[in-house]
This record gives sequence, C-alpha cells and structure tokens, in this order.
Amino acid sequence: MPQTMTAIEISQPGGAEVLKATSRPMPIPGPGQVLIRVAASGINRPDILQRQGLYPAPPGASDIPGLEVAGEVTALGADVAPSLQGRIVCALITGGGYADYCLADASLCLPVPKGLTTVQAAALPEALFTVWHNVHERGRLERSDTLLIHGGASGIGTSGIQFAKAFGSTVIATARGPEKAAACLKLGADHAIDSLALDFVEEVARITGRKGVNVILDMVGGDYIARNLKCLATEGRLVNIAYQKGSTAEINFLPVMLKRLTITGSTLRIQSLADKTRMARGLLETVWPWIEAGRIEPVIHATFPLAHAAEAHRLMETGAHTGKIVLIA
Repeated sequence: MPQTMTAIEISQPGGAEVLKATSRPMPIPGPGQVLIRVAASGINRPDILQRQGLYPAPPGASDIPGLEVAGEVTALGADVAPSLQGRIVCALITGGGYADYCLADASLCLPVPKGLTTVQAAALPEALFTVWHNVHERGRLERSDTLLIHGGASGIGTSGIQFAKAFGSTVIATARGPEKAAACLKLGADHAIDSLALDFVEEVARITGRKGVNVILDMVGGDYIARNLKCLATEGRLVNIAYQKGSTAEINFLPVMLKRLTITGSTLRIQSLADKTRMARGLLETVWPWIEAGRIEPVIHATFPLAHAAEAHRLMETGAHTGKIVLIA
C-alpha cells in the first residue's frame, strides 16, 4: 500500500482554476470505516459551492471535495465485516472523493448494481440518497400522487424522474430548453415543461385540470418558492433541496393554511450517520432491485480524468449538461 496518494484540493476559494493536484498522506480507516481505491467520483453542485467558499466541509470531514465514489475496498477499520475486503462498492461520503483513495463509512457502502460499471455506480449515491430522503421520506410520495420536479435534467432530476416512475407515480418535470425537456420525457416523465418558454404555474394548472400536484421537489428556490405554493394541491408537500436562485422570498402564507400545505427541506451532508444508514438500507431493499431490473439507470453526460477536475467544474457551471458528470481516477 503506498504511503501517499494524488488528490485534488481547493487551494483557495474561487473559480475552477483553484482546483489543484496535490500529494496527500494515505487515509487510514477508523472504526466502522473502509478505505476505497477510487475508480470514479461523481461531481455535484455542493462541490462547486465548496470550491467557492460557500459550503465548507462539516467538522471531521475531508477538505477534499467529492461526495460519492465507486471502487474497491482495500482496507478495513475496526468493527467492519471482513467480507467487505476486496468488494467493489459505491459509497456516499462527506468529502474526499476527488482522490486516488478515500474513506467511507462501511454502512454507507452499497454493492455496485449488477450490469453497471464503476463509472455509472459513482453517479448513484448522492442523487439517490437525496431522492429517497426527500421524495419518499419527507415528501411522502404515494403511487397515486403527481410529482413536480424542477431541474428535471440535472443529476438529481434524472434520478428523481426514474425513481417516481418506477414507484408508479405521475411525473411533471421542468427543464431549461426544449432539448432538456425532451430528455425528461425520454426518461419517463409524463409531462415536461420548457421553463424558458412557458410559465410552469400555468402549465401545471392546465396539465392537472387545476387540481395541482401532490409533491414538489425544488432545487431552484427564489421566486419559485411562492410559485410552487400555487402549484400544490390540497395537502400538498413542497420539498426544498437547494436554492440556486436564492433562499429568501416574499410569500403569502394564506394558501398554506387554506390548503393545509407542508413546506420542508433538507441537506444531506450534515445528517447523522444513523439517518444515512437508514436511507442506505431503504435504497438497497427497494431501489437497487429497480436498478438491476433496468428501471433506473444513471444518466452520464461526460467523464473527465481526475486531473481535469477544473474542466469538469466549468462544464457543470455552464448548466449545459444533462445528468451526471463523473471523474475517473
């Protein structure tokens, strides 16, 4: 086992150019942890925010960006089942994915689904943990429900569409531009709204016969917040997972009372290991069989070598991608 590894660090807050290759000591797994030789690492919007200095790593987490990886388990910490040694897994992590090796909690390591490559598997954890927790647990999606997903062509959006359709719900997705809207329909969305050309509030009213939707998964925020309330049916649930247009808004709360609405949200990274472990069990029991049956497939827009992480960040910041961007170690 080498004593050092190559990693991509954030040399200082700023643009993509601050991502620099460096040599770091080999991580040593602690109790309940494993060491993974990283084959691939997914890129996510929080990585961009961390690079900009707007989303610091939580206490105890690696300062190296990267929240999901796939690769081989090469070392075990105390209290880890010996059977994990040598396994090919994908894992949700709190940081450290942009590297040759990284640490992961053993309870958050999931087997690479049959038929998927490590590159595809690296694109699963962050999106599916997020969708499971926010659509299934917080949004309480039912099979008879209609789900509205904003940013349907994003990594989370493409996963959310497929998850809800595998579950049996109706899906409306918004996306920026006709090509991305078409991609949402191809993934199984029942309706796709080009948010650059159409008012999604009016379109949702038209599609639902003015009944509204039951659950909304929103990563946009800003003026979408008040507009989302207009789209919700009685007893509807609005789940916020990001605020790309800002986290403040002027809202008339009267509809919340009259329609008995629920407004909730979450961020994944800071949640407890126990909560994430619960999510991992749910995914393994319910969603992994859907993946192996071909009902959910990660959408990979582009791959980059680890050394080209800055280029990958620049692509994500253009918003031109559909699905996930993955680094190959």
